[in-house]
Amino acid sequence: MSKEPEQKEFLFTASDFERIRTILYQHSGIKLSDSKKDMVYSRLGRRLRATGLTSFQDYLARVERNQSDEWEAFINSLTTNLTAFFREPHHFPLLKEHMLSLRKRPLRLWCSASSTGEEPYTMAMTMIDAFGSYSPPVEIIATDIDTNVLSKAQAAIYPMDRVEKLPPETLRRFFLKGSGKNAGSVQVRKELRDLISFRQLNLLDDCWPISGTFDAIFCRNVLIYFDKETQLKILKRFVPMLEMHGLLFAGHSESLYHAADFFKLRGNTVYELAPHFRHSRTKVASSDPNGLS
Repeated sequence: MSKEPEQKEFLFTASDFERIRTILYQHSGIKLSDSKKDMVYSRLGRRLRATGLTSFQDYLARVERNQSDEWEAFINSLTTNLTAFFREPHHFPLLKEHMLSLRKRPLRLWCSASSTGEEPYTMAMTMIDAFGSYSPPVEIIATDIDTNVLSKAQAAIYPMDRVEKLPPETLRRFFLKGSGKNAGSVQVRKELRDLISFRQLNLLDDCWPISGTFDAIFCRNVLIYFDKETQLKILKRFVPMLEMHGLLFAGHSESLYHAADFFKLRGNTVYELAPHFRHSRTKVASSDPNGLS
């Protein structure tokens, strides 16, 4: 006997899905594959219930209406925020070694997709270890398109299951155990929180709310959500933001072979500026201490 198709709460047509994909791509550069249709229905179905609307057509009209108050919730619902402390751990010893090799102080690091904060806090732990101090000469900028995850990152409170795989010594040094209403949770120590500035940033925006150059940029497991054209556009914008000696850290499933004119592979998913950029920066720096020829 054949199984009856599941009756959905809301009508969700192929046209609705295409409209959602178009809106998301135009705003954030993220491309949704056909396999994400059920995920989109589930996440935006919650927004229909929350807003009291009964059709995706009405909901999307509200989202598009002058980028209404629902716009932020729409973007937050569809961005993926998979992260963990010390994810892809091979990057952090290299970060430590490279930062210690530099003469300049303070050091500036940028985590370009911070999600709920595990990555920038891991960067902070690494720098504290590197300099043997809870106040290392480091500034970390952490950004994300999703305002919900940024709020969680700033609060720096995590359930125990998010840290249970960390060594006991790491937990003791960098986390405070919650009590009362926060029992079963931990909070990152204030010294680490003070090293990081969290800001909302869309990598596709024409103007980024950050300035200056960085000694390292983390852009890990972000580019996979963009098409090649959008990836290249973002990578080109990273070039003037990296110091001559700066490193770009990518995700394990990301390759920058199509950006070989801009970046050269330094190690396992770690890149440096292509030689001609490093050479031109050296010439400028040597011609004038203020960077003027």
